Amino acid sequence: MPKMKTKKSAAKRYSFTGTGKVKYKKQNLRHILTKKSTKRKRNLRHVGILSKDNVPAIKKSLLPYG
Repeated sequence: MPKMKTKKSAAKRYSFTGTGKVKYKKQNLRHILTKKSTKRKRNLRHVGILSKDNVPAIKKSLLPYG
């Protein structure tokens, strides 16, 4: 049985915490920042944690060795 390949696009977007949660960088902080409030931009800086419902799909198909 050959090794499973990691989806490289997913590997760049998601990473795992020590407890097995999936973290990602939030979107909407690249351009057109003038119309967004300071509070909104500040909250977008923090890392997002993926909900538990979506974690098995990420682990199984996209990041099998994560």
